[in-house]
This record gives sequence, C-alpha cells and structure tokens, in this order.
Amino acid sequence: MGEVSDARQRKPAGAAGKPRVRVRDVWRESPLAVRSLLAGTAINRLGGFVQVFMVLYLTHRGFSAAQAGAALGVYGAGTVLGVLLGGWMSDRLGPRRTIVTTLLGSAVLLPLVLHLDSYPAILAVIGVSGAASQAYRPASTSMISELIPVERHIMIFAMVRLAINVGTTAAPLLGAALLRVSWDVLFWGEALAVVAFSLVARTTLPPGTGRGDGRGDERSGRAADPGDGTGPDSRTSARGPGVDTGGGPRPSYRAVLADRRYLVFLLAMFASSMIYVQHVSTLPLTVRHLGMSTTVYAALVALNGALVITCELLVATVVQRWPTRIAVVCGVGLTGVGMSLYALPWGLAALVIATLVWSLGEIIGYPTLFFAYPAQAGPPALRGRYLGASNSLYGLGTALGPFLGVLLWNRLHEGLWLACGLVGVLAVSAAWYGVRPAPPADSTPPHDTRPGPEPPPGSDAPQPDSGAPRPPADQPSPPGPVAPQPGPGEPQATPDGPQSAASTPQRAADDPRRPHHRREHGDHPERGADAHPSAPRTRPGATTPPGRPNPKEHA
Repeated sequence: MGEVSDARQRKPAGAAGKPRVRVRDVWRESPLAVRSLLAGTAINRLGGFVQVFMVLYLTHRGFSAAQAGAALGVYGAGTVLGVLLGGWMSDRLGPRRTIVTTLLGSAVLLPLVLHLDSYPAILAVIGVSGAASQAYRPASTSMISELIPVERHIMIFAMVRLAINVGTTAAPLLGAALLRVSWDVLFWGEALAVVAFSLVARTTLPPGTGRGDGRGDERSGRAADPGDGTGPDSRTSARGPGVDTGGGPRPSYRAVLADRRYLVFLLAMFASSMIYVQHVSTLPLTVRHLGMSTTVYAALVALNGALVITCELLVATVVQRWPTRIAVVCGVGLTGVGMSLYALPWGLAALVIATLVWSLGEIIGYPTLFFAYPAQAGPPALRGRYLGASNSLYGLGTALGPFLGVLLWNRLHEGLWLACGLVGVLAVSAAWYGVRPAPPADSTPPHDTRPGPEPPPGSDAPQPDSGAPRPPADQPSPPGPVAPQPGPGEPQATPDGPQSAASTPQRAADDPRRPHHRREHGDHPERGADAHPSAPRTRPGATTPPGRPNPKEHA
C-alpha cells in the first residue's frame, strides 16, 4: 500500500485520477511564507486606491482632463515595465529581496506626488511608482510556486486571486472614506499599506539568493524537463540568442523569447486580456445604448465579482484535477463566447447570460492562465522572467483593450462583441498549441520490484529500497567474477561507480529532503513529455557494481 500511495504522489500534474484536495487542506499545509504572501497581497490591494482616484486628484489640482488621463496611461506603462523588471530581479536577487525592495520604493515615491507642482515631474514619479508597485508580482508568484507542490498550484493561486479580488473590491470604498478627510490621508494611507506588506515579507519569507548563475531550484526539488524546450538540456525551443546549449539556458529574457511555444501562449494571454477588459470599457456603452441606467451596469459588475469571490475556490477543487491545457482552453474559450453573447438582441436577459458565461470562464481558467502555467512553463532559473513576461502581456492587453474596444464600438456597435468572439477563437487556438500537453497518466514506468545488487561484504553502502522483499541471507550468490552480458532490451551495465541522483529517480523520490512531486511537463527527470521516443530511459537498479554478478539475470 505504501508503494501505491507513493506512486500516486508522483503522478504528473494534469493527469487524470488525481485525488481531490479540499481548500482547508491546502491552507493548513501551506508554509508560513505562503500564508504571509496571501495576507500581504490582500493588504496591498486593499490599500491600492490611489490609481482609482488618480484622475480626480489631478483635476482637483487644476490639471486638465487630458493631462490626468495621460498620467493614468503613464502609470499603466510603468506597471508593464515594472513586472518585467521584477521578473529579472526575482531571478537575480531572489524573491524575498525583490518583494521588500520594490514595495519600499513604491511607498517612498507615492507621497512625493503631493509635494510636486511640475507636471513632467509628477509624470516621472507616477511612472516609477507604478513600476515599483507591481514589480513584486513575479517574485511573489515565483516563491509560492516554489513552496507549494505542482498538483496544488491551481488551488493556491485561486486563493491568491481571492485575496486580489477581495482587496480590489473593497479598496474604492475605503478610499472614498479616506477622501472625506483629505487627499493627503489617501496617499499616505496607501503608502502605509505598502509598508505593512513589505514588513510582513521581510519577517516571514525565507531568505534566498537569486539564481542568476543558472542553477536549478534547490528548494522546490524540481528540475526543468529536458526534451520539451524548457530544460537545461534542451536543444529545441531553448535554442537561440542568450542560450547556452551546452550547459542550459542563460538567465536572460532572450531565452524566454526563444521558447516559441511559450510565445504562442503569451499571444493567447494577450488576446484573452483584451477581450476580458471590455467589460470595463465597452460594456457600459452597450448598457447606455440599450437605454438602461448605470445601475444595470453596476449590477452586472457586482454579479461577476460575487461569482468569482464565492465560487472560484469551490470550482478549483475540481479544475485542479484537469489537464492544464484543458483548464486554460476552457477559460479562454468561455470568455470569448460570453463576450460575443452581448450582441444578442435579448435585452437584459442577454446581458445577464453573457456575464454569467464569461464569469465562468474566468473562474475556471484564470488561476491557471495567469499564475499556475507561467510558473511551470520554464526552467527554475528563468521562472521570474517567464512570470514577468506573462504579467507584462496581461498588462499590455488590459491597456490596449479599452482603446481598441471603444474605437470599434464607435464604428460597429454590437459588431464589436462579434469581433470579440473571433479574437476568442484565435486565443483558443493559440492556447491549445502554446500550452505543453501533460503526459498520459500511465506514462510513468512501473517500479522495478526485483531485488537490486547487494553491496560487498563489510561495505557501509546503503541498500536501494525497491519495495520488494530481499532474498534470504543464506542463499548463495551465483559463481563467477564477471557479470553476465545483459539480455535483449536490458540496459548495458556500466562499471563507473555509484549511480548519480539523476539516474536513480527512486532514490531521489525516497529522499525526505525533497518534495514528492514532479513538474507537469514530464513524467521523468531524464525524459520530458516532448522527448524523442528513442531517448533512453534509465531504470532504477539497472547498474551492477564491478566484479559482482547481476542477481536479476538469475532471478
């Protein structure tokens, strides 16, 4: 029974038949650092109300509406660059140092806007503050993905999204209350929330150095998969500028750009983001065009928020058992279908049905689309950059989406929503190709239950634990000083001394210092999901020490 249970733990992510994990189990078993990041994310989003009131503040200071809108655009551009910088810092300096440094920088810069009179200076501070305020996101996601097993990523990132949504929903209400006191209290209140998050990160997150030397992730015990274009031994998708094909990808964004399948995945994320943001920019125009009040629009937005907050964790208990590709494709597809349903001439019923459909797509696919898969797609030494690239494409999509949506609405009206459906089809196709498929559930080779070679008499070498009973001690060993030749299909015995950890996955799995989980892109450290069929596999216990007969040949 112990061997069967251990085999279940080592099933690749996305395989069918995974046990259902409850929300409280994931929370209870999460380390303190992960809980702190969840709490800090909620605090940071709860205090993120300056961006909401930025336009009102600048017009209150006497600037024009165009200048206030330009300042908001500069803030958005800063966030896009900030997540790219944060991904680089996370890989170079480590997640903890990145989170603390960028948050403190944002807390220092934000109140400076209150004391500046020059419009260019205000723009510069707003842009840099926006970059610093969002640079922590790749580092936070990277640390969570390192500390949580792969098979529980969807659930834990659904919790991250819950913290974000609760904080974002309550932030405008809290900001309006502070604004009744003064604008100064509004800015200093957000700075205080950012400082609180940085202190939580400083005191609870584990210290760690960056992986700028290209080493693997020692804490998570995972290695990138060779053969699928993401591992250090890749010769396919990781080939290109900035990649050392002899020793692994160098930590550089050029290595991310060389991963063609991930670039296609980023295209799907970008397209889905442009569709998703239409509920903020173009949906209110549609509601007004139908002759309805703004109360109807507010009710639709509230319906989406209520569904996401109350249902996402429950749905995640089911979706976490799905293959990653299916979860992403369902989320992207339902978002496109839901937006296209706004074109139906059914009045209020069409608005409600469409909102329900794309909200379901958000609940099903977005924890995987925006968090879980980008954290797993690349090698550990590039995890921060992979996350930075995905966050930047999401920010770019949400920045360009409103502009393009309003432009098409003025020309096409309801035709805009049909165009969203077409873009959704493109996003689904890109997601299907861009997400690497998980290996089948039965792709993991069965454990070799035959007894392995015994160490020489008097040796202190540990016995390999194969899970099978050992032969009796009084049974004589077959004579002969030379090991027999292996039979057909058996690997060649090598007299090169003890095996390495890479050639003995059973020993690595039995090591209590390493977590019992694998990356979802490969069921074997030596052979990824996209590896060539002729690539050799190493079987535990297949090597015979020099001068000793192989008991397997006489079993």
